[in-house]
Amino acid sequence: MSALLDIKNLHVHFPVKNGLLQRKANSIKALNGIDLQVQKGETLGIVGESGCGKSTLARSIVGLQQPTAGEILFNGKDYSEASAKELHEMRRNVQMIFQDPYTSLNPRMKIGDSVAAPLKAYKKTERLELRVKELLELVGLNPDVHYHKLPHEFSGGQRQRVGIARALALEPELLVCDEPVSALDVSVQAQVINLLQDLQKQLGLTYVFIAHDLSVINHLADRVAVMYLGKVMEKAGRGSFQSQVQHPYTQSLLSAVPIPDPQLERSRERIVLSGELPSPANPPSGCVFHTRCPVATERCKAEVPALEPRGWDGQEVACFYPIEAAEKTEPTKITTLV
Repeated sequence: MSALLDIKNLHVHFPVKNGLLQRKANSIKALNGIDLQVQKGETLGIVGESGCGKSTLARSIVGLQQPTAGEILFNGKDYSEASAKELHEMRRNVQMIFQDPYTSLNPRMKIGDSVAAPLKAYKKTERLELRVKELLELVGLNPDVHYHKLPHEFSGGQRQRVGIARALALEPELLVCDEPVSALDVSVQAQVINLLQDLQKQLGLTYVFIAHDLSVINHLADRVAVMYLGKVMEKAGRGSFQSQVQHPYTQSLLSAVPIPDPQLERSRERIVLSGELPSPANPPSGCVFHTRCPVATERCKAEVPALEPRGWDGQEVACFYPIEAAEKTEPTKITTLV
């Protein structure tokens, strides 16, 4: 079965210019060879620390960032080099929910007008006000009360619901969610996550869900891709992500997740990474993680590990260590996200 979204060897580099003539001196390699597939109806979770390229990936998927190289196929059609007209048509089926509900809405535009904006852009103005009220009701807002209000009259959770309604206006197949709950209180986060799950079941939506909170990803995602410095380190289904991750970076991320039980929290072993995240303008040779990896060898410094199938549940790992140690040791069992 062909994927709804198929990303092949995606690169996004930003030029760094110096001097009076602003000549290109270097480039920031935000994405450096990304391969991902998203099947219709599933949720792909993207995790990784700040600066790994998650938001650049999101912007590339929706056409807000032009790739340097590679392909982005939606329903089999490559739009990474599409014309402005083709990109305009594509965006009917690929929409984005932004991270900050306080800045993603025009403060001078009434809520009803914000939700109506995509419909007007695509000349879908028949029964416009009724359609907007249906969308507000769909995300749990009272259209009679909220239609004519301005964003400053809403809480953060309500604003994010407006952002979701706006993203759903054109009935897209794919929603790219760029950390949509990170700016919200924990109790409100749960409400928005439950809303997204209900909408997915009701409307048959497909999600690319970007987050730094692993508990959110574990709750929502069918499959998870772990990113580091513009590359995918590991892909895993929900089952193997909970219990059988094999890349040292993924293990370190999961070991940092707090456990509610104080006794278990004190007794467990954490994997603490040394050093700082390298600059994407000058990434390390070989495996980009080798400068912080606790099990790196000379091979890791010289060779780039390919993302290859390992274990079960569609798991893929870009690391020499689990390949070499697979027959000697069992994969590390992570029990922090159950």
